[in-house]
Amino acid sequence: MSFSIRLATPEDMQSVHALITELAVFEKEPDAVEITVADLVRDGFSESPKFKVFVAEQTSNIIGIALFYERFSTWKGRTIHLEDLIVTQSKQKIGAGKALYTAVLKYALDNNYNRVAWEVIDWNTNAIDFYKSTGATYLNDWSVVQMNKENLTKFIENN
Repeated sequence: MSFSIRLATPEDMQSVHALITELAVFEKEPDAVEITVADLVRDGFSESPKFKVFVAEQTSNIIGIALFYERFSTWKGRTIHLEDLIVTQSKQKIGAGKALYTAVLKYALDNNYNRVAWEVIDWNTNAIDFYKSTGATYLNDWSVVQMNKENLTKFIENN
């Protein structure tokens, strides 16, 4: 293996931010990233961190990330949400994505989480096929529902 997997440090957040932006471009949302490097440092490395990140590193360069956080399921209890799994395009197909994915799943198992869940965009068939090949269940009968900050404000102001 020509890369290593480790937990991120605050110094890695510039590279993490760059990969988040690369993913937004891939998902055809190039202007969607509002979070800053400072936000990542504050929210990931405070006294009560909001997330953890595994990084794939090759010759001192971060080539991939898996950002995840704890959730709670009323059916399953403690769960993990895998927010983003990203490997820079030029380093895909070397096994870094699978290694990052495995690191998150092992973390979940080692820390007694009952489920790991994530979303995948419906046209990313390579990712869907990969997840299915690992035994993950693809729930195509569920839809993601979100409320952005602008609509939150409108709703609250009108109710």
